[in-house]
Amino acid sequence: MKGKPGMKAVLWSGASLLLILSLAVPGFNILTMMLLMVPYVVLYTTLSTRSFLLHLVPVWIIAAVILGPSVLIIALFFLIPAMMMGQMYRKRASAPRILRRTTLTILFCLLAELLIFEGVLNQSFIDQIGEFVRTLVNDLSSEGVLPKEWDSDYTESLIRMMIHSIPQAIILISFVYAVISQYFARKVLAASNEDIPKMPQAKDWMLPRIMVFYYLIVYILNMFVSSDSSSFYSVALMNLVPLMRYAFTIQAIGFFFYIAHQRKWNKAVPVIIAIPLLLFPPLSLIGVLDAAFPIRKSFSKSS
Repeated sequence: MKGKPGMKAVLWSGASLLLILSLAVPGFNILTMMLLMVPYVVLYTTLSTRSFLLHLVPVWIIAAVILGPSVLIIALFFLIPAMMMGQMYRKRASAPRILRRTTLTILFCLLAELLIFEGVLNQSFIDQIGEFVRTLVNDLSSEGVLPKEWDSDYTESLIRMMIHSIPQAIILISFVYAVISQYFARKVLAASNEDIPKMPQAKDWMLPRIMVFYYLIVYILNMFVSSDSSSFYSVALMNLVPLMRYAFTIQAIGFFFYIAHQRKWNKAVPVIIAIPLLLFPPLSLIGVLDAAFPIRKSFSKSS
């Protein structure tokens, strides 16, 4: 995959610079940030490491001159998972393995950044969440938006709920970012005639059957945990249940794609069915049943 730098590499370096500069545009930066890894992945996959750095350093220098050195913190954050993804593409690793490794790498970088902010810069992310919520509640209360029954106990309960949901949010952000980056990077590399492994089709998505057993254990244990508890055990369980539910929701979506394939339905049908599956968490039970029992065989036999 590695080759000499050419015009395409220069264009992707320019795209990387534009994406970094777009971080200074409020609102628009939320969208462009989701694509920041893509130029890094394309360049690292198609170039030698030395050529990759020769393209990257000028981009960072120009960005630092225009926006200030602080922008390099964000650039460095996206560099590590992008290089990891590019390295996996160089080795022709399977798409699911690349997705798992990239998700874990982004997760590690997020946690490391939170530790740096708290340990080095003395900025507590958790404390900032509390202050933000209290300020917002006070403003809404002064404007008469909140009900009269709302008191400080409600506010503190809301803050605890948000803090307890941080692990779940970080994992989901890491996964979604890895999915988006891998999707666009793979499309670009495949269009350049690179030998890029494909993701399994939606109809082939299957969780290991042992996941049903794990989910059952976690779900039962969570029934005995108080929502007011702040211990590591309780917070872990409260985050594991919805995360595993999301996994089985994806399994359920794959199940309907499988039925659509067997019955030769229009491709739009499983996509439409996926919407209520994502909106109503209890429907993840379909994914649990699909993983636990060989119900797909009955559809394949009747097709």
